[in-house]
Amino acid sequence: MKPEILLAELNRLRKDLDEDPTDIEWLALHHAFCFISYKLADFQRYVDDQTHKGAFEQFDAT
Repeated sequence: MKPEILLAELNRLRKDLDEDPTDIEWLALHHAFCFISYKLADFQRYVDDQTHKGAFEQFDAT
């Protein structure tokens, strides 16, 4: 798994919502996306670790 795939999905979910700072769903997705983008190297290590543990085996990126 590549972290960019997960990050792109978070961004898609965030963009599907109206940008509304009073909406907790948009707020949570927005700040999670921003934080993970900022800490991409840490997220890469996490995704690599989870990949080795088999967390993404059922995901089909095709």
